[in-house]
Amino acid sequence: MRRASLRSRITVAAVLAVALTLGVFALVFALVQQAVLADAPRQAASADVDRAVSALAIGSTPSVAVAGETDGSLVVVTDASGRVLAVGGDDDLADVASSIASSGSGDRVSLDGDAFVVEREDVGVESTATPTPAASTPTPTPTPTDDDDDADDDSGSGGSRSDDGEADDDATSSTDDATPVPARVVTTGYGVVAARSLEEASAASSASLVTLGVAIPMALLVLGVTTWLVVGRALRPVESMRREVDTVTAQSLSHRLPDPGGGDEIARLARTLNGMLDRLDSSATAQRRFVGDASHELKTPLATIRQHAEVALLHPGSIDGAALAGTVLGEEARLTALVQGLLVLARADEGALGVTRRPVDLDDLVVSETARLRGVARPDGRGPLAVDATAVGPARVDGDEGLLGQVVHNLVANAARHADARVAVALAERDGGVVLTVDDDGAGVAEADRERVFDRFVRLDEARARDAGGSGLGLAIVREIVRVHGGAVSVTASPLGGARFVVHLPAGPA
Repeated sequence: MRRASLRSRITVAAVLAVALTLGVFALVFALVQQAVLADAPRQAASADVDRAVSALAIGSTPSVAVAGETDGSLVVVTDASGRVLAVGGDDDLADVASSIASSGSGDRVSLDGDAFVVEREDVGVESTATPTPAASTPTPTPTPTDDDDDADDDSGSGGSRSDDGEADDDATSSTDDATPVPARVVTTGYGVVAARSLEEASAASSASLVTLGVAIPMALLVLGVTTWLVVGRALRPVESMRREVDTVTAQSLSHRLPDPGGGDEIARLARTLNGMLDRLDSSATAQRRFVGDASHELKTPLATIRQHAEVALLHPGSIDGAALAGTVLGEEARLTALVQGLLVLARADEGALGVTRRPVDLDDLVVSETARLRGVARPDGRGPLAVDATAVGPARVDGDEGLLGQVVHNLVANAARHADARVAVALAERDGGVVLTVDDDGAGVAEADRERVFDRFVRLDEARARDAGGSGLGLAIVREIVRVHGGAVSVTASPLGGARFVVHLPAGPA
């Protein structure tokens, strides 16, 4: 996988991520669909049971309660003992009705090779039985005779009232003998069982799974092709940049990539690569200039030594040994200073200048250097310098004593080289730091050259003569040493009329 191209890795990652997502979705969808589809037949079976129970409750017979034919359904009514009383639903399933008579709600059974879900409800239906009342046998009334009639006639009205009373008594006695019987409530137990086929639910679930099984691979294929094309198009500018950068060599560092414009990642990458090429070009140019200047600086003293040696060999009497020795020692000193300066700058470039920090009394270094300057004759034959060190005060910094001493020496020597007659040095602690100031009354430094003067091997126009000037590394060394000590150096116009070099360093512990 690591050897594959970025385009391939992105495509595979996208397809795998989407495949995993779709797989989880398909699994969840199948489970939910199965649960929903399986619940529909159960709800239908429950509705069949409720309909049959409602019909029985209003007095319908079991045959009427289960009447109706529906494909894929079966409704059975049993008595309390489990005997099948009536069967409704699909006529093709009537022969197997007894197999679900004892099933409970939620059971799944196989009827005629198909799966069915069962719902059941046991109910008791109340009915009222009214029996026929039992009546007493009435007492027969005697048949009146003629004598009785005569007697009645003789008795008058009183006798008539007596007969009527007896008749009323007989009727009352007959009514009281008929005793009413109360109505009796009878509860009949039924078991209502309904079954619904799961064939349609299974077919729908299978169809969905088949559809997903075909659709998901097709979707992944389309996604893979689309991702491959889109990523390839997006990486095309990157590949073009890679090919152009691959052609850049040390001789063609000036080549730049075309800027596509905009603010997207491709445009920022192009600008970043162009910035890198700018830095490489600048670094290579500086390196070539540095090597050329160093070679030129080394060549001059070597040529001088060789010239004097050849004269001494060809014309032994034209030069004495002391003069030859003095020339060789002078050029050797210049070579030594140049090599040491190059070594310091090379270590600074590598970040390995080797600063050993400890408290340093900077005023001691300044006083020592100004005292040395007073006793040294100037090489150009001009009169002695007036060195003013009255403004030097106590100041302590935390740094490397040898490197800080080189800073003071280079600045004072530079001022003495370019001064007409006077050099002034000042040192003071100010605002939590130490400020070293070196002034001269020479020609000064033009404002346009005040930053360039700290570059390596830079000599301004008035200091082109190497006999009177240095190697062009002194101020560059000063800037690097001050930088690693956390300070800064700058040049401005001096009140004496020449140049003023100002060094700012953080103050050390008291």
